[in-house]
Amino acid sequence: MNHVRSGVPDASACRAPAPQGCGRAVVGTPARPPASAAHTTPGAPDRDTASARVAELERLLGDPGDPANPHGFEALLAADEARRPPGPTGQLLVSAGLTAEFVPVRHGGRLARADTLARVLRPVFRRDLALGFGLGLPSLFAAGAVWTAGSDRQRADAARLLLGGGRAAIAHHSLAHSNVIYRDEVRATRVPAGFSLTGAKEAVLNADRAGALVVYARTEPAPGPRSHSVLLLEPDALPADRWSRLPRRLTHGMRGCSYTGVEFTGCEVGADTLVGEPGAGVELALRAFQLNRCLVPAAVHAGVDTALRMAVRAATAGRSGSLARRLHTPLTGVLADLLTADCLIRAGLRTLHLVPDGSSVLAAVVKYLVPDLLREAVEELSGVLGARGYHRGGDFGGFEKLVRDLPMAGLGHAGTAACQAVIMPQLRGAARTWTLSNEPPAALFAPEVSLPPLDFTALRPAGGHDALAATLRGAAARLAEGAAPAGPTGRALGELADSCARELLVLREQFRTRPAFDRGAPPGPEALAAVDRYALLLAAAACLGVWERQDGRDPFLAGAEWPVLCLGRLVRRLGLPVPELPPECVPRMLDEVLSRFARGRGYDLHGDVLADAAR
Repeated sequence: MNHVRSGVPDASACRAPAPQGCGRAVVGTPARPPASAAHTTPGAPDRDTASARVAELERLLGDPGDPANPHGFEALLAADEARRPPGPTGQLLVSAGLTAEFVPVRHGGRLARADTLARVLRPVFRRDLALGFGLGLPSLFAAGAVWTAGSDRQRADAARLLLGGGRAAIAHHSLAHSNVIYRDEVRATRVPAGFSLTGAKEAVLNADRAGALVVYARTEPAPGPRSHSVLLLEPDALPADRWSRLPRRLTHGMRGCSYTGVEFTGCEVGADTLVGEPGAGVELALRAFQLNRCLVPAAVHAGVDTALRMAVRAATAGRSGSLARRLHTPLTGVLADLLTADCLIRAGLRTLHLVPDGSSVLAAVVKYLVPDLLREAVEELSGVLGARGYHRGGDFGGFEKLVRDLPMAGLGHAGTAACQAVIMPQLRGAARTWTLSNEPPAALFAPEVSLPPLDFTALRPAGGHDALAATLRGAAARLAEGAAPAGPTGRALGELADSCARELLVLREQFRTRPAFDRGAPPGPEALAAVDRYALLLAAAACLGVWERQDGRDPFLAGAEWPVLCLGRLVRRLGLPVPELPPECVPRMLDEVLSRFARGRGYDLHGDVLADAAR
């Protein structure tokens, strides 16, 4: 031990007849999750439970490379080409109770730990990003506001819908300079009975089949933090002549997902559709979206895992000798970046449990940095695959689809800008704590821990101290004081950690001597560069935290070679000098790349056994 989507039946088939009422959310008949997928016990270590749930999904979905598998790559690619959801696979996942993963345990579902949810979603997303988004994530994004501030009835209605296999959709508020998903908005005007809705959203995922619609509607004409409110609507109960679904919009990526619009024209809904307080829409988004910001990169990580597996297959096909030297750097570099991303994801997801009133910045950093790491990884792998990366079928057909799907998964500029808007105003205050804060508990990084159940109501839009900065300082100090393993690898790790810790102090001094960022002005290059550097330093801290807290069960993760390569790539991105890395680091990482491929294990911190057959 070291030192310390789509593809589900129409929602109407999964619920009881809608009750009459003005915009009330669906109250479908709940479906009991199968006994094979046990609930997570709140507060208990769930390594075995999570592993069993992952193994069960892998077993159900089967070998994705088998052409005869109705849930494999060939079938999923055919559905994508036809721009239709992979129906049989979606139905299988609904029958397996996947939608229960989005319902908190206190409301009858399985959601107790955010990191377990991310792990359970990976078998779905490693096969097809569109399958995961079309089937489930929008329901969680929509229900997040309900779990955070909904009434008892609203929470019960949302739980019954999702436990019954139904889906919820979310109509976001408008953001400047954003894509079609965030463009335009719905306005809600007060009327005696409740609200009158007017306006349209052109692209809402699953709006055509959702049993509930969560709308972030403008309720005040003036801009400001109290300008929007959240409404929970039942589409089938709305007056038919006052609203309509707009035609489906075809997309370049995630072609099997159904993006349809909604339009309201003086559509009146009851006062009981309001979620939380009037004007609380922006605050609810900042609170509930913290889980989303960590969960999306965590799920998409599995798609890049599959891309690395394709690249290894291409690099080793027909070869009996050693791997071509030119492939060593991209393959080991991508594994290093996947591990870096997973370390930051683990810290972000667990912070929601351990520091729920101070998790907003770290959640935004996860969503800000990890998609860039994953996109860069895919670009590196495209050089390994060469012409195979353009195949439309067979063992490599999913790579070209992944390239198309990734921008849709990350929401492009809108997602980046939203995270910058969360991080920048809090950076100056966070910097004051970088030399004062205590280190976070071991549970933030350790492989097997107990966590309190995820409590949406405890999440706050801003505040708290920066625990990962303290991790970076503490780890660098311990390595300097002799905690590093003996030999050149340990020395390199100490030098890299020290370089990152010194850079953190440089960044702190920059904030101490420069004026605060103006919330009302567009961010300049200096502000954006500061966010970039800050995110890279937190990623380095997460890697060191995970490495220090290893329990020794995995000899690879207990070794120092992987954090040396991870930090080396981060330090290079920071533009800082990188010490000469020990010669054993790349061969050790390459061995792990090839070994996990041969043994059918995932390229993340868990290394779960996959259903892939050796071919």
